[in-house]
Amino acid sequence: MANYLEFEKPLAEIESKAEELRAMARANEEMDVEEEAKALDKKAADLLKDLYKDLTPWRKCQVARHPDRPHCKDYIEALFTEYTPLAGDRNFADDHAVMGGLARLGDTPVMVIGLEKGFDTKTRIERNFGMARPEGYRKAIRLMELADKFGLPIITLVDTPGAYPGKGAEERGQSEAIARSTEKCLQVKVPLISVVIGEGGSGGAVALATANRLLMLEHSIYSVISPEGCASILWKDAEKMREAAEALRLTAQDLNQLGVVDVIVKEPVGGAQRDSAAAIEGVGKALKATLKELSKKKPGALVKDRRQKFLSIGSKGLAA
Repeated sequence: MANYLEFEKPLAEIESKAEELRAMARANEEMDVEEEAKALDKKAADLLKDLYKDLTPWRKCQVARHPDRPHCKDYIEALFTEYTPLAGDRNFADDHAVMGGLARLGDTPVMVIGLEKGFDTKTRIERNFGMARPEGYRKAIRLMELADKFGLPIITLVDTPGAYPGKGAEERGQSEAIARSTEKCLQVKVPLISVVIGEGGSGGAVALATANRLLMLEHSIYSVISPEGCASILWKDAEKMREAAEALRLTAQDLNQLGVVDVIVKEPVGGAQRDSAAAIEGVGKALKATLKELSKKKPGALVKDRRQKFLSIGSKGLAA
């Protein structure tokens, strides 16, 4: 069954009515309901376009967190060939929230690293809901160093509410691991491309997204803090998350205006969760085009451009 968001309830009613009619027709072959079902399908399609035509920032947050959106594992399986996973930070443990390894994007050998949330209760617990611990970021550093050594472009797929804030993670140096991962992103002499495929939360996302080019899916979000966290701090009321989402400027469109995001990858009508294959294909095309552009740059230029990109953030503004 499809998972409908709160603002999609009118759509759920129409689509369920169309399915009920077809179920009745399957049970009784003498019934002819196809014309009525098609009329409902058209009504649902029109409503879907209308709902997604101009989403508010809070609704984009809901879409970015949709459980049916394709996750990091889905992108790796669909876009990359000869994927060879590499595990562990060679220091403490293997963090399952961070997955990565050697692969090919088309004919180009690359290192792919991503944050995986999981798709059901068991895998979400195993992946810690996409919240990496220090060993996850140290694994990412190890893979980036390996890619840099062998001249392999790095592609990171970001989908996390943020780094894990647990006691053990803090004891093992969470902030230091995030800082060193961000530093390593700035140091590598190979093309580094990041894609925010869902949530890009706080320093846990920045640690893998300090790239030459930052791509975002149309309905993904990228922010220093979650709207709920922001509302709790500013208004002492998590229920003011809608106002916080507006103030944070966390949508791909706002961030593109601010110069934070370089490319917005269009999603199918109704979001990536409605047509995962089309969404993944769009990301693949954008990655190949960006990789082709960056492959023409020399190592020194890549490092300089990446550094300059982040130094210039804040020089652009949004009209009030």
